[in-house]
Amino acid sequence: MLLARRRLLEWMVGGACAVAWPGSVAWASAQQAGASLPTAPLVIHSNHGPHRLEVELARSTRERARGLMDRDQLAEDGGMLFLYDRVQSSRRGFWMYRTRIPLDIAFIAPSGSIAAIRQMTPCQAQAPSECPAYAAGVSYVAALEVNAGYFKERGIEVGDCVSLPGDIASDCRP
Repeated sequence: MLLARRRLLEWMVGGACAVAWPGSVAWASAQQAGASLPTAPLVIHSNHGPHRLEVELARSTRERARGLMDRDQLAEDGGMLFLYDRVQSSRRGFWMYRTRIPLDIAFIAPSGSIAAIRQMTPCQAQAPSECPAYAAGVSYVAALEVNAGYFKERGIEVGDCVSLPGDIASDCRP
């Protein structure tokens, strides 16, 4: 598992350490970000088999702040992976301002395991400050957003392992 952690951290180098909280400077710059991000395969290992996704990679402050805003759909086996170069505080989290798709989010620990899962509903408020924030409640180095219900429908739970590009899948078995 140590090898998987090292590779996870090496793979994430280049990301900045910010979360899009209402009123943040990051949000303002996110409005100018393009919607096209690089993608990569991702595998979640659970007791119900491997689950493969093709995820967009949000590494920069701008990309993470924009997230899945203003989108009407997300592919069934698609998602967005938010990457950080440092461990994020358990008090940090995500919000759903201008996000139209109901989402589930998994907060991923440095070991590669899922440390917490939250359900998030779209916020239709006119002002960002009126949208709730979904705190992780755990420290994390990455967060994975997928369509609402994805984790539950597939039996994916806290403790399951996420294998990212560059990881060796056998190092990431529950």
